[in-house]
Amino acid sequence: MKIGLDVGSTTLKCVVYDGDRPVFREYERHYSQIAEKASHMLSRVMEQFPQAKSAELCVSGSAGMGLSEDLGIPFVQEVYATRIAVKKYIPDGDVVIELGGEDAKILFLSGSMEVRMNGSCAGGTGAFIDQMATLLDITPGELDKIAGESQRTYSIASRCGVFAKSDIQALLNQGAQKDDIAASILTAVVNQTVAGLAQGREITGQVVYLGGPLTFLPQLRRAFDSILGITGVCPENSLYYVAAGAALSDSAEEFGLREITGKIRNYSSSHSYQSSEALFANEEEYRKFVERHKRDSVPTGGELSPDGGAYVGVDAGSTTLKAAVVNRAGEIVYSRYLPNNGNPVPLVRDFLLDLYKAFPEIRILGAASTGYGEEIIKNAFRLDFGVVETIAHFTAAKKFQPDVDFIIDIGGQDIKCFKIKNGAIDNIFLNEACSSGCGSFLQTFAGALGYDMNDFARQGLFADSPVDLGSRCTVFMNSSVKQAQKDGATLGNISAGLSMSVVKNALYKVIRVTDARSLGKHIVVQGGTFLNDAVLRAFEKEIGQNVTRPSVAGLMGAYGAALYAMERKKASGGEEGPSGILTAQKLEGFSHQVKSINCNGCQNHCRLTVNTFSGGAKFTAGNRCDKPLQKHSLTAAYNLYDYKKQLLAGYTPCEGRRGTIGIPIGLNMFELYPFWHRFFTALGFGILPSPESDRQLYFKGQHTIPSDTVCYPAKLMHGHIEALLEQKPDAIFYPCMSYNLDEHKGDNHYNCPVVAYYPEVLDANVTALSETKFIYDYVGLHRRRDFPTKMTAILNRYFPGIPEKEVKAAANAAYEEYAGYMEKIRRKGREYLRYAKEHNLPVIILSGRPYHLDSEINHGIDKLICECGAVVVTEDSVSDQVEKFPTKVLNQWTYHTRLYAAARYVAESGDPRINLVQLVSFGCGVDAITGDEVRSILEAGDRIYTQIKIDEITNLGAVRIRLRSLFAALGLGE
Repeated sequence: MKIGLDVGSTTLKCVVYDGDRPVFREYERHYSQIAEKASHMLSRVMEQFPQAKSAELCVSGSAGMGLSEDLGIPFVQEVYATRIAVKKYIPDGDVVIELGGEDAKILFLSGSMEVRMNGSCAGGTGAFIDQMATLLDITPGELDKIAGESQRTYSIASRCGVFAKSDIQALLNQGAQKDDIAASILTAVVNQTVAGLAQGREITGQVVYLGGPLTFLPQLRRAFDSILGITGVCPENSLYYVAAGAALSDSAEEFGLREITGKIRNYSSSHSYQSSEALFANEEEYRKFVERHKRDSVPTGGELSPDGGAYVGVDAGSTTLKAAVVNRAGEIVYSRYLPNNGNPVPLVRDFLLDLYKAFPEIRILGAASTGYGEEIIKNAFRLDFGVVETIAHFTAAKKFQPDVDFIIDIGGQDIKCFKIKNGAIDNIFLNEACSSGCGSFLQTFAGALGYDMNDFARQGLFADSPVDLGSRCTVFMNSSVKQAQKDGATLGNISAGLSMSVVKNALYKVIRVTDARSLGKHIVVQGGTFLNDAVLRAFEKEIGQNVTRPSVAGLMGAYGAALYAMERKKASGGEEGPSGILTAQKLEGFSHQVKSINCNGCQNHCRLTVNTFSGGAKFTAGNRCDKPLQKHSLTAAYNLYDYKKQLLAGYTPCEGRRGTIGIPIGLNMFELYPFWHRFFTALGFGILPSPESDRQLYFKGQHTIPSDTVCYPAKLMHGHIEALLEQKPDAIFYPCMSYNLDEHKGDNHYNCPVVAYYPEVLDANVTALSETKFIYDYVGLHRRRDFPTKMTAILNRYFPGIPEKEVKAAANAAYEEYAGYMEKIRRKGREYLRYAKEHNLPVIILSGRPYHLDSEINHGIDKLICECGAVVVTEDSVSDQVEKFPTKVLNQWTYHTRLYAAARYVAESGDPRINLVQLVSFGCGVDAITGDEVRSILEAGDRIYTQIKIDEITNLGAVRIRLRSLFAALGLGE
C-alpha cells in the first residue's frame, strides 16, 4: 500500500494506492492544525484498511517540508509530484496551471521543462478569491455562480488582496453590480497568473487545470480559456494530483502505520520565533491605561436642542458606514457604526428612517457626507454638503484637542495622517492603494483564525511574547503568521504581534518617519482600528508618548462631517433654514436603480455606472472627464497634458517611397516622436505609429511580458509592438538609448534603465519580431556631431543605399523639429501660468515622465485636477526657468533633473497657488529616490509634497481624496 500526503498552505489531501489503483482519497482544510488533521486522516485510513499494518509514505506540498524534516518522512517537491501524476493520467499534457490556497504555479512540460511559482505573495490564489468573496458577503461558490451572469468586467488588481479590496470597494460604492465585480475578480486572477507566472513564455497546447480554485470554480476555468484562447481540461480528481504523485514517487519509504500516525499526532515544531516586549506588564498597568483614555470622551446620549434642531454627518467608508447626529452644543444625539456590505445606500436610508422614528420632532438643519461613498450618499439623499475626509477628521479632532498638531486615522482600508501648523493642515500622508496596516489587515487574520475581531484583539493585551512580524503586506504576512504558529506562538502572541505590525506599517511605510518620536506633541488618533486597545498601546510604545484617543474614535469622520455641516450653515447665515435632506415621507418611497453604460464622449470610452434615485436624482461614477456629467470646468482649457497630446496628434501617419517605419508610441517616444517622425519622413519613409494605449492593448501583449514587477508603461510596450506587427510595416523602429539629450541641469543625462534598454527585452520575448525588421540598435541623440554617421550605418543594414548626406540633412531637420516642439510646450506653460496669475487660479505642476501623458497610464488625473479648478502645467514646461543647483542625490537622469527643477521652481516661486504633484509608477525603483529628493526640495521651501502612485488599475478614489485634501490644506478648496 502507498500513501501520499499533500500538505498545502490551507488544505490537506491524502491518496492511498493499492498497487496501481487508488483506493482512498480525502480532502479538508487544516486551519494550520497540520499535525492533528494529518494524524486523524491516517487514523481513518487504518480504520478503512485494518489489515494494512504498514505502508510506503511520502509527503509533498508547500507546508509539508517541516513535518518531513522533523519526523524523517520522505519529501517530494510538489512540482515533481504533479509531473508524476500528470504523466500517468494525462501523458499528452503540455502545460499545467495549478492554483492552491496561497500558491500558484505553471508547469511547462513540453519543450524545455520549466516551472514558474509565486513567491511569498498570495495574490491571485484561492486565498485571494476567498478574501474577495468575503468582501462581497458571499461564498466563493456563489461568487463563481454570479460571475456567469455578468455583462461587463472592470479592471481590478489581483497581485495583492488589499489592493483589490480598494478597487472593489470603490466600485461597490459607485453602485457597480456584484455579478460584474465577481467576473472581474476571476479575470484579475487569470491576468495575475499569466502576467506574473508565464513571464513571456506562451501557454499553448494541452493545458491541464489543477488545484482547488480551478476544480470548484467553473467560471474561473472559463476565464482562463477565454483569455488564453484555449480549451483546458480539468481532470477528475484534480485536487489530488500532488498527493497521487507523492504516493507514486520513488522516494516513498515503508513505515508502520500506527507508529507514524502516533508520531505525527504528538508532533510539535522544534523551531522558535523572534518576539517583542509585552504590551502591558500586568493588569494594573492596563487599568491605568484604560482610565487615562476614558477622559477623552464626548457625550453620546445628548438631547436634541429645545427646538429639535440637529445636524447629520455620514461617513461612507471603505468597509464601514458611520453616521452621527449632533445638537447645537456638538453633543452626539444618535449614531450608527455598521459594516457597509458593499452598498452604503440602503444602510443610510435605514439609518435616516430610524432617526425620524426615534425623534419625530427633529429639525435637520444641515447634513454632510464624507468618505469613499461621499458623492453617492450626497446625491442619493440630497445632503447639503460633501467634505473631504481629511477636513472632516480635522474638524472632529479639534473638538477633543484644540492644540492638535498631528492626526492619524486608521480606517478599514486607508490611513490618513496630517500635520497641523498654525491651525491649518500643513502636510498630508495617505496610503496609496495598499491597505496593509489598516483595520481590514487585522480583520482578515481574525477571520482566518476563526475569531471575532474584538475577541481576537483582547487575546493580545496580556500576551507575554508578541511575535515580531515587522511591517509587511497582508498576503506576505500570511506565511509569517503560519510559520509562527508552527514554531509554537500562541494566538495571543500572534494577535499582539499583528497589532504592532499595523503601527509599524503606518509609521514607517505610510508616514515614513525616521524618528517616530518627532511626530508632534499633541497627537490625536482616530478610526475604528484605534478602538483596539492593543493597537493603541503599540502606537504609544512605538512613539514614546501618550496620545489622545477620542471615545468616538470610530465615528470621527461622521462626527466631523456633522460639525462641518454646522459650521458651514452658520457661516452662510442660514442656520435656521431646513436642510435639503430627504424627509421621512420621501424616504418611504425611495428607490435606487443601477445600470452600466459605455461613454463614447471621448477616446477614453469610460465604463460608467449610472445610479438613478427617486425624484430623478442621478450619480454617475467611473468617468475620467466631465463630459458624461455635462459639467464644464473653468480650467479645462488650460491643461498642458491636453495641449501636448494635440501637438503629438499633428504628427500623422503617412506613406513614403522607401517603405513604412512602425513606431511604438510609449515610454520615451512620447517625447521623441516629433524627432523621429521628422527624421524618417525627410528620408522618404512613411510613418505608422502604434494605436493609443488602452486595456485591450495591454492584454494583447500580456503573454510576452517577462516580469510582473516592471512598471506598467513598460508592460504596455508589448501591446504596442503586437499592434504594429498586425499592421505589417516594413520595419519597426525602437532604438536603445543610454543617454537622453543634455539639458545641462544635472550631473549627467542618462535615461533610466527601463527606458534605455527595454527594446532588448522586447527583442528577447516577442518571438514574432524575428519575422520583421526590428531596428533596436543603440543610438545617441546627445552626440549631434556623429549621430548622422552612426545612423547611416544602422539604416543601411536594413535599407541599403541611403547616403550619409541625406541622413545628415534629415538629422538637422529632426533636431530643429524637436527643439521647436519643446519650445512650444515651454511657451504654452508660461502662457497658462500668466493666465492663472491674472485670474487668481491655483496651478498644479503635474510632474512625472513624458509617458505619463498616456491616458491609460495617468487615468485622467490631469482632468481630475482641472475639475478641482486648477490649471495644469508639466515639469518640462518650467524646468528651463531654473538654474542648475546642487541636490542631495546624484542627479544623473534627464527626466529626474526636470522633476527636481520643477520642485525648486515651486519652492522659490513665493506663490502659494503654485504647487507640485508627482506621478509615480508602481515598480519604478528609482522613484524611491526621486520622491524623497522632491519632498526635500519642497519642504525646504515650506511647501506640501504630494505623490500619486499610478498603475494599471483605474480606481481614482484615493487620488481624488489626496487632491481635494491638498486644495483644502492650501485654503484653495473646502
